[in-house]
Amino acid sequence: MLRRIFIALSQSETLRRFAVRFGPARRMARRFIAGETLDEAIAVVRELNQHGILATLDHLGENVATEADAERSVGEYQDLLHRIAAEQVQSTISGKLTHVGLHFGEEFCLDPARAIVQTAKALGIGVEIDIEGSEYTQMTLNIFHCLLNEYQNLRLALQSYLFRTERDLEELIRRGTSVRLCKGAYDEPATIAWREKEGVDASYARLVDLMFSEQVRKSGFYPAVATHDHKLILHAERVVAELDASKDQFEFQMLHGVRRDWQQRLTRDGYRVRVYVPYGTRWYPYFMRRLAERPANVLLMARAFLGK
Repeated sequence: MLRRIFIALSQSETLRRFAVRFGPARRMARRFIAGETLDEAIAVVRELNQHGILATLDHLGENVATEADAERSVGEYQDLLHRIAAEQVQSTISGKLTHVGLHFGEEFCLDPARAIVQTAKALGIGVEIDIEGSEYTQMTLNIFHCLLNEYQNLRLALQSYLFRTERDLEELIRRGTSVRLCKGAYDEPATIAWREKEGVDASYARLVDLMFSEQVRKSGFYPAVATHDHKLILHAERVVAELDASKDQFEFQMLHGVRRDWQQRLTRDGYRVRVYVPYGTRWYPYFMRRLAERPANVLLMARAFLGK
């Protein structure tokens, strides 16, 4: 119930306007957001790199209001790519297709997405496409598969709580691409998704088994295990050990500001670790989804509002 409430609040424009002006909320958000400027985000990535951790930078934004806003977003992503190349930091970029106009239709969105991926390819940088609410899942997959016909510097996020994900993953494995497997952060109905933690976790473990199967290892597919759940991390480590798989054939991914202890432990143990580093002024929806994920985050927020 608490999760659904915070996800609903993330869609409130009135609360967004209040939060971005309210000091305690901004300070709390900095736990999960690298900053509001690209300079701040690059500094965070550089520090991660110094500790042997890779990054993926996300200029936060989704559901732009106009087609002109979508075009501006493309320019922002291209600026980000050129800055990564100029600074020579070890980072891919991540982004949501609604940030470049997916809700205006697949046909509209394909060209802006292609422009970003093309620039990234020219600069030798990977592009990670986030998965959003279920109303966009099939459209996102359609565009990803279309881009994959032309480019290989791509990775797609999939959500273990959706019933459809095993089928989607199997198709992406056949294409020899890369997938970031996460649990899912949107409020989906029980008709299409597991809503209880036990079901989501069991699905995640099954999908990890699929990603690391012997047959998959030979296909060129590259898994990214994106979770902060230590039980699922340990499960992935056991699967890798049983297969005697090389640690450079996959990576763990985590969010900025979450489970730094495990980020450091996995890096020390020789695993490839990548941290998702979001930045920008449009941080409110992302921040609220992080609050929805863990009751402890809500307690921290309450203390911030009370000035404690």
